[in-house]
Amino acid sequence: MRCGRHRTNVIAFMSVLCAALPAAAQSSSEFYAGKTVSIFIGFGPGGAYDLSARVLARHMGKHLPGHPQMVPKNMPGAGSLRAAAYIYSVAPKDGTEFGIFGRTAPIDPLLGTEGAKYDPLKFTWLGSTSNEVSTCVAWHTTPVKTAQDAMQHELSVGAAGVTSPSAMLPKIFNLAIGTKFKVIGGYPASANALTAMENGELGGFCSWGWVPMKSMRADWIRDKKFNVLFQIALRKHPDHPEVPLVLEFAKNDDDRKLIELVVAPQQFARPFAAPPDLPHERAAQLRRAFEATVKDPAFVEESIKLKLEPEFVSHTDIEDSVRRLYAFPSAVIARAREAMGTK
Repeated sequence: MRCGRHRTNVIAFMSVLCAALPAAAQSSSEFYAGKTVSIFIGFGPGGAYDLSARVLARHMGKHLPGHPQMVPKNMPGAGSLRAAAYIYSVAPKDGTEFGIFGRTAPIDPLLGTEGAKYDPLKFTWLGSTSNEVSTCVAWHTTPVKTAQDAMQHELSVGAAGVTSPSAMLPKIFNLAIGTKFKVIGGYPASANALTAMENGELGGFCSWGWVPMKSMRADWIRDKKFNVLFQIALRKHPDHPEVPLVLEFAKNDDDRKLIELVVAPQQFARPFAAPPDLPHERAAQLRRAFEATVKDPAFVEESIKLKLEPEFVSHTDIEDSVRRLYAFPSAVIARAREAMGTK
């Protein structure tokens, strides 16, 4: 009797185990079949972040098992921090939602930026579709022609949002290398600030990428309408070895670290992340599909046509950089917060 009961229990256990196997298999290889994956964009339509996410959405589905439909959704607000907070705290932790944020989003909590309610070390980073080099420029009619001139003469520069790089970077450069940038906020987007520069309202702009510069204002380059003061990056753009890096003007290690703190995000200019605590295999699937997409010739071709200059940056590159920045001395962080007015 006991033997029969034991056999019955074993059969019941095996039935449960076998029933669970298809579900486990589905979770690892067929989970995305018939599903929709939403990509939340921390900015409004039309800009480089929006275009980057939409191109990714058109190509990434074929690189995920089950080939889900990828749907981009704009969620602007607080310089992309609204979208970052949503992905961190609200989005389902199953791989059906992820987002793209501003490049400074990983360091905003470190700088004490209002609205940065998340831990960048806990995001499931997927990588970036671009490694960007930006510039600081002055309009040709101003007395500022070089970085040294910007240390002698005040130059008004436009800012698109209080948490944007165009607002943050000039303040840090004033503190670290002694420039005299006067930040003028209130511009809805960088394009508005550039128009104001052309109209004489502003003297310059201090967060303009080489790629959008060539696509948006090729005639300005041709007619020498502005002077490039320095490059904002950890390494120079290969097309412009003659233009100095802002890091070259640092006078000591503390100043160099201060600059690196705010310049490092240039290397992951278009960062994509999923919520924290994703199942390991689901995170691996997304990361493999993301890398395959950014290296896909069709994705590259479309990105180049849109002048996005694609370059794969891995999730480990982002994670390693964020860990390094968060390990910087407290004195460096305090100086950055003081410059930003967030101490």
